[in-house]
Amino acid sequence: MSTEPEKSFPFICGLDAALRVIGGKWKPLVLYFLRKGPMRYGELRRSVRGVSDKVLIQQLKELEAHGIILRTDYGEVPPRVDYTLTPLGCSLADTLTSLCVWGEKNAATIAAALAEREKESVG
Repeated sequence: MSTEPEKSFPFICGLDAALRVIGGKWKPLVLYFLRKGPMRYGELRRSVRGVSDKVLIQQLKELEAHGIILRTDYGEVPPRVDYTLTPLGCSLADTLTSLCVWGEKNAATIAAALAEREKESVG
């Protein structure tokens, strides 16, 4: 038996740790698009359709704080800033690949189930 007090681990499991980093609707999409290479803010905003500026900026700041993305400000006028994945971010984005494949493979089934659910809630 150890005489040291038990250290508190902040996560239930590895999945909990990962979800704390990518939790939310927009972060996985940001990772998906940045996986293709560095992007400027406007290009990223156009790619992640439906997200507000406020939310996208917040999500980018959180991903940067977690060491998942790197923000490069070139100090130019007009401002030029781009975002890229860090090595940690690349490894995380790679783990999302199989989820993307699953979504593409099952998109029609998922869409049909959502349409049926919508039809039932209206009727």
